[in-house]
Amino acid sequence: MSKGRILVVEDDFDISNMLRIYFSGQGYEVQVAPRGGDALTMTRKQIPSLIVLDIMLPDMNGYDVCRELRTDSRTNHIPIIFLTQKDERSDKIFGLELGADDYITKPFDIEELKLRVQNAIKASERAMLIDSRSNLPMGRLIEDHLRQLMRSDKTWTYIDIKINSFEDFSEVYGFVAGDEVIKFMALLLLEVIEEVGSSDDFLGHPGRDNFIVITHSSDSKRIKDRLVARFDEEVRKHYSFIDRERGYILVPDGRSGERQATLMTLSVGSVSNATHPFSDIREITELAAEDRRRGLGGAENNESSILTQW
Repeated sequence: MSKGRILVVEDDFDISNMLRIYFSGQGYEVQVAPRGGDALTMTRKQIPSLIVLDIMLPDMNGYDVCRELRTDSRTNHIPIIFLTQKDERSDKIFGLELGADDYITKPFDIEELKLRVQNAIKASERAMLIDSRSNLPMGRLIEDHLRQLMRSDKTWTYIDIKINSFEDFSEVYGFVAGDEVIKFMALLLLEVIEEVGSSDDFLGHPGRDNFIVITHSSDSKRIKDRLVARFDEEVRKHYSFIDRERGYILVPDGRSGERQATLMTLSVGSVSNATHPFSDIREITELAAEDRRRGLGGAENNESSILTQW
């Protein structure tokens, strides 16, 4: 299995060929572009995991290549490591200011370059598994944490949390207001765990209106009660005065013009390995979601586990 795809942008054949042979032997797929324009074309056709980029190229300099990649939404996330003979401090600062992830000067240590490539790819992969609004881990990172816990002898409780009526709120107030609620929810989780949780507790964001807490606290009910109480009190600030006063919002409805929707609330469910032996991750997430739905009297039926979302 490939460790990732590396694009080497280098016009010196000896160097590019050496890097191609070395990193292919390390388990990477390696492509070589001798010109900056070739690199841009190849990147847009097939996104690499990382780009090793020389600055002095025959058609355009590496700074311009980096600038174009960083201003294109399709490529601005790709890690870039400058590998160049330009060793002035000002050159390095300029390259990093353009958004490069690292800057290595020639001659270089191939083992050091390998480690920097590994670290940059890992950091990029991890960043893509963190929700940009909540700054909380998403699917695979949550799964990995659960796997670690299932192999340990620690006692834990998995808490599944859903923001009810979130989609109605976003329909009326727009996606920007919806994103603000997501940020508010993430901050609320952090504050409640700091207040009544434990230092080893884990927070996650598997879906847009779905959050999770994995707590080692002996009193998970206190965490759930505190979350619900604070959410009910503080979420109202995201509504207009009129909607707060009447206690509902009017959602556009193609059939009848408008329909009433309740203000946002939290529904919470949980499972614990103290009372239930688990055989796999899906069992944990599904039982917690089922417990949460029972608290709603079965009103919400569109949830799925982490594994079915990712």
